[in-house]
Amino acid sequence: MTRGRFWYGTSSWSEASWSGVFYPSGLPAGEQLTHYATQFATVEADVTYYRVPDERLVRGWERKVPAGFRLCAKFPRSIVHGGAEATPDPSKVLVHDAVAADLERFLGNMALLGEKCGPLVLQFPYFNQKVFASAGPFLDRLAVFLERLPKTFRYGVEVRNKAWIGEPLLALLRARNVALVWVDLAYMPHPADLARERDLVTADFAYARLIGDRKQIDALTDSFDKIVVDQSARLARWAELLRATLERGHEVYTYANNHYAGHAPTTIRELAALVGDGA
Repeated sequence: MTRGRFWYGTSSWSEASWSGVFYPSGLPAGEQLTHYATQFATVEADVTYYRVPDERLVRGWERKVPAGFRLCAKFPRSIVHGGAEATPDPSKVLVHDAVAADLERFLGNMALLGEKCGPLVLQFPYFNQKVFASAGPFLDRLAVFLERLPKTFRYGVEVRNKAWIGEPLLALLRARNVALVWVDLAYMPHPADLARERDLVTADFAYARLIGDRKQIDALTDSFDKIVVDQSARLARWAELLRATLERGHEVYTYANNHYAGHAPTTIRELAALVGDGA
């Protein structure tokens, strides 16, 4: 079996404290993505979570990256969270009548990337029982929502209720070729632990996000120009899981956040070296 392609990069490319470390000193913000694309072959756009990207913005991204680059993006908060309030709004999360306009604009504009568009991620927050009484109602709503999505994109689903990561969710995603997003987050189990109990591959590709502990990192630093937490042990476990997935022939998309260890580019390069494959 042919080994899968390992796509790796960072969660966002816009970070002031990377100037002089990852970006040349004085590089204008508008040129950062172009420079980023000389270092990595993929990136995750965080900005799309906070607002639907307009046509001009997406066309700009497309011009700034070369052929063969993959730009992944999160669905807007209005769709997966139900608005800008701290508490998710169950009357809006994945409800077609409430999210249809933003969904149409988001997918329509992301399509402007053409082949440079990578998987699109539904990043859900933690849902308490006031939002969804249990996994069942959430899965019912998710199934309907996914069925209506165009098949021209690939999708990933990230859940932050650890008890919900079981066969009902995995079967739902597997039936629709949607990837379960593997997330390394403070209060979530390491995906390597979950993989001992069940097969986490639910699509013809895998998607991983190294997020970390925001409170821990923010207590240690107010800039993201260097590693401040040694995550070598966790990265070694990631590398084993990712290598096994690549050997199964799957593409794997993996992104590191600054809050994982303090400097996302260094983190993801360390992981890529452990995996022993890159793009």
